[in-house]
Parts: sequence; structure tokens; C-alpha cells
Amino acid sequence: MLPTTLNTNEVKNSAGTEVEFGRLKSEGRTLIYAASGEVYSRPHRLTISHLENGVGLKRRRRSLVRFDKTVMSDVETTTPVTISIYAVADLPIGALATTTEAYHVNAELISFLASLGASTTILYDGTGNGSSALLTGLL
Repeated sequence: MLPTTLNTNEVKNSAGTEVEFGRLKSEGRTLIYAASGEVYSRPHRLTISHLENGVGLKRRRRSLVRFDKTVMSDVETTTPVTISIYAVADLPIGALATTTEAYHVNAELISFLASLGASTTILYDGTGNGSSALLTGLL
């Protein structure tokens, strides 16, 4: 079970500074957090959701962790725009006895997004190989 508040460095911004979130609502298998102190007209949200379908060996779970942040456009300063970045796990849970391999794949994604190869430092500033590709559109 996730905590009601995320306020002990669970979420950090690109400068490595903690961003606090509090639980806003929970519906079924979806949980939504709001950033502490967010401006009402510019929501900053964290959503976690799960959906399962299929039966037996064909049973799958699709899980989502998503951040959405509404900011004012740098180009048209009176226009709010929303930035969304998320990770999706699509797991064949009916055909897996353990989550070991899923943990391996998750680690590969995290390390690709937040590191530069041989480094062991997590890069929050978006300069990791995967983050650079994701944010700038480079291949």
C-alpha cells in the first residue's frame, strides 16, 4: 500500500529537490496524488493505475505510473499546456510464477533513463541516455 503522502524524497524534480504529493482520490485500482501547494488552475498530478484482463496463462496486468503537470506556455504566455510523462508495465501475470524478470526489465528502463552508461549516479536532470532521447526526440 502506498502512503497517503509522498514527502520523504519519494519524488524529486530535475534539480534533485523533493516534490511533495498528497493523496487526492482513490477509485477502484486508480490512485491520484496532487502536488502540495499546486496552483488550482495548473494541476500537478501523479496517477497510479492497474487493469487486469484475461484468464489463466493469458491473464495480463497493465500498470501505469504517470505524472501530469500543467504550466504556462513559454511561447504564448497566457496559454496553459500540460506535460505528461509515464511508464507502463504490461505483464503476463498468468504465465509468471515470480516477478523476478519484471524487476530486471524495470531496472533496465530506470538505468537507461537516469544514467550515462558506466555511471552509478542517478541523474535527475534529464541528461541520462534514455531521458535525453525521450525529452529531445533524438535517436
